[in-house]
Amino acid sequence: MSLKQRLADRALIVGTFVKTPSAIVVEVLALTALDCLCLDAEHAPFDRAAIDSCAMAARAGGKDLLVRIPVASPEHVLNALDCGATGIVAPHVRSAEQARELVRMAHYGAGGRGYAGSSRAAGYTTRGMADHLERARGTVVIAQIEDPEAVDDIDAIAAVEGIDALFVGRVDLTVAYGATSQDDPRVVAAVERVCAAGRAHGRPVGMFLARTGDIPQWRAQGASLFLLSSDHGFMLAGAAALMAAASA
Repeated sequence: MSLKQRLADRALIVGTFVKTPSAIVVEVLALTALDCLCLDAEHAPFDRAAIDSCAMAARAGGKDLLVRIPVASPEHVLNALDCGATGIVAPHVRSAEQARELVRMAHYGAGGRGYAGSSRAAGYTTRGMADHLERARGTVVIAQIEDPEAVDDIDAIAAVEGIDALFVGRVDLTVAYGATSQDDPRVVAAVERVCAAGRAHGRPVGMFLARTGDIPQWRAQGASLFLLSSDHGFMLAGAAALMAAASA
């Protein structure tokens, strides 16, 4: 079943962020039971070549790959999708109009994604146009909600057709609200408001959580996509566990 369909079905989807621009890291993580990987091209040094090689590794390993693009612009969306990513996560979607424009960028049609039959996504010219266009219907478009303006307009954003999920950027919301803890009541209320909008408009909701123990709380509010930790987090936790075991 496609990632797009699993999102629509509200299946539990667990993935992780990849912060290291290395195809080998992606290749290794593709061996795990994680549902998907997300290249963090917003906050880590992923250039076009790195996204391309990581997408190749993910596809070779049969793992769905999302790319959190640096900014929601046609060139960044096109690059990630032509390289063969399953979909994109767009940061700082603040309004319904921005959400509608994001959907246009990510799909073929008038004013939308530019077509090239020579890309990895199109099978390097080995697929016909009709086949590629049909496959591209499975593109996943996720709007990241991480600004107070977005929370204020969340019902309109959630109503935009073609947005496959809303993804809560809780850390950015914490900073934007002038808080110092993700558990600040203002931040929690904002996340709850996003979840409520998702339920009201039939839009899946995802989020990053620092504590995996919080998953049941947010699952109960309708969240189903969780991008947790990162390759950096795994290395740090593994090293700490190794030292603790060796020192016992």
